[in-house]
Amino acid sequence: MKKTVFSGMRPTGKLHLGHWVGALSSWVELQKKYDCVFGIVDWHALMGEYEQSKEISQNILDMAIDWMACGIDPQKSIVFVQSQVPEHLELQMILSCITPLGWLERNPTYKEQLREIKTRDLQTYAFLGYPVLQAADILLYKANAVPIGEDQLPHIELTREIARRFNHIYKTDFFTDCEAILTKTPRLLGLDGRKMSKSYQNAINLSDTEEAIRKKVKNMFTDPKRVKRSDPGHPDECNLFNYYEVFAPERAKEVRHWCTKAEKGCTDCKMILADVLVEYLKPIREKRSKFEKNHDHIRDVLEDGRKKAQNIAQKTIAEIKEVIF
Repeated sequence: MKKTVFSGMRPTGKLHLGHWVGALSSWVELQKKYDCVFGIVDWHALMGEYEQSKEISQNILDMAIDWMACGIDPQKSIVFVQSQVPEHLELQMILSCITPLGWLERNPTYKEQLREIKTRDLQTYAFLGYPVLQAADILLYKANAVPIGEDQLPHIELTREIARRFNHIYKTDFFTDCEAILTKTPRLLGLDGRKMSKSYQNAINLSDTEEAIRKKVKNMFTDPKRVKRSDPGHPDECNLFNYYEVFAPERAKEVRHWCTKAEKGCTDCKMILADVLVEYLKPIREKRSKFEKNHDHIRDVLEDGRKKAQNIAQKTIAEIKEVIF
């Protein structure tokens, strides 16, 4: 039997190139080897975006379109919306009863986001407990593995600890440890050299038009040490070069040569990169255009996914209640 993989994404805004290289490209490949369950985790979105909650429903639809345009196949994978399967919250409640408060307070991501995000009040009961809901998402489908980057390893370890504590308290082996499938996430900063984020408006979105892509690339931050056109460049310190390495690795050697030899200026380099990205995203744009014209089809896909996900979830909850009560 194939192993089960669970992963989710918060519908908090438009998906961009960072989402593609960091998650979606690996999800497309995972479909070939695993039974995949992909959740649009809107409860997680609400935890941080509760003041802009009206945007979530449109973000859900846009996310489903982006996923399918990128190659997530509802014939191979279960694609659903988290809040439409109430068993997620039911299992969260059960797991929250056994999760020590100290485990949540020591969560490094929780502490980091409280420190860095000043535009929203995240000191809420829900945000502190979001790893418990995350554990419920994974354990509800008895997932064997979760695709993550190295920075997310503490989340998986916490899920394992919660599952082990459940087994210990109820003297069962109901939950097994889920593995982390480490994704090789290329270093991809935003257009301004900062972390790619919707808050900074520094990303190329998967839904951007060709015109928008060219305009954004034209304004990209480049080599700060290259003042004049005749100055040799420093590709390893230039954000533009990093995009070539990710999206056109076969041209990286050529780009390094013309940059260090000052054979082309940054403006020329940007124009060529814009061509690269326009061509790279063309298949996604074309598929996206078709899906955008048929929202009923997208809703049908999500409803079919809900039925499949809930069928699994209801069985898991029934089995858990037998263990507990």
